[in-house]
Amino acid sequence: MAAARLAITTGEPAGIGPEVALAAAVACGFEADLIGDATLLHASAASLGLAWPLPAPLGVVHEPLATPVRPGQLDPRNAPYVLRLLDRALEGWRAGSYAALVTAPVHKGVINDAGVAFSGHTEYLAAATGTPRVVMMLVGGGLRVALATTHLALSAVPAAITRAALDATLDILQADLQARFGLAQPRIAVLGLNPHAGEGGYLGREEIDTIAPAVAAAQARGISASGPWPADTIFVPQNAQRVDAILAMYHDQGLATLKYASFGHGVNVTLGLPLLRTSADHGTALDLAGKAQADAGSMRAALELAAQLLQRQVAPAAP
Repeated sequence: MAAARLAITTGEPAGIGPEVALAAAVACGFEADLIGDATLLHASAASLGLAWPLPAPLGVVHEPLATPVRPGQLDPRNAPYVLRLLDRALEGWRAGSYAALVTAPVHKGVINDAGVAFSGHTEYLAAATGTPRVVMMLVGGGLRVALATTHLALSAVPAAITRAALDATLDILQADLQARFGLAQPRIAVLGLNPHAGEGGYLGREEIDTIAPAVAAAQARGISASGPWPADTIFVPQNAQRVDAILAMYHDQGLATLKYASFGHGVNVTLGLPLLRTSADHGTALDLAGKAQADAGSMRAALELAAQLLQRQVAPAAP
């Protein structure tokens, strides 16, 4: 990779993305480009009392809005703009200009309202890079929590937890914890799906039929996995401190505890991609947009983690 520069996509223009991206980038001072509408970013900088033009080594890659923005008011006409920010970042990565991508929050609903099927950054980046499977992991509060399923309705989760899916997820988690986080033999705790990890089958058989066999198979492949653990047991501090990562079966099972522990400064890392990608762990906060009140702590943590991981190992080269 020729450059260590970061690409920062500024997210949903009617939300807090432009503000937190600017505030975090200026505070960190890393070599980075903010990708977004230059007029919108200039206005956001003025509202935050930040100098314009931005200080070196920051740059702005202008991508024009489709229609003017009013803070807090979503407009589906700008949905293609939001996706174009991601595409511009990927183009720069493929050209060797960027070593990593840091993303501000987007609003899934308004993108779907615009007629574009979109379930999140994670899935979009996987499709754009031709990656068959990726894993969402959040880092913060002394925890690393990965997800076996991501943005699914709770009723759809049991059917999505298959042996093949768990095998692939554990392999990706192991590989990225080694390659990006520098853990030679990461210890991975695998959660059960049901309360008390199924209570021996009385509260569900997913643990017996699928999760425990996946843990045993992972161990046979040399992965230091354990479980299935009850979720309310593994997050007890003395248990969580004994492992390097926790694999939760669904979104809120793992992330509710992590977000509480990280005080809103957690970082989302997409594992399995050919490029390094981190993001803030919060949404667009439309009620705070344009008021210069948004906390940029999670976005700053995302930038700092991206820089730390790049120092540990340069991301794989673009195809």
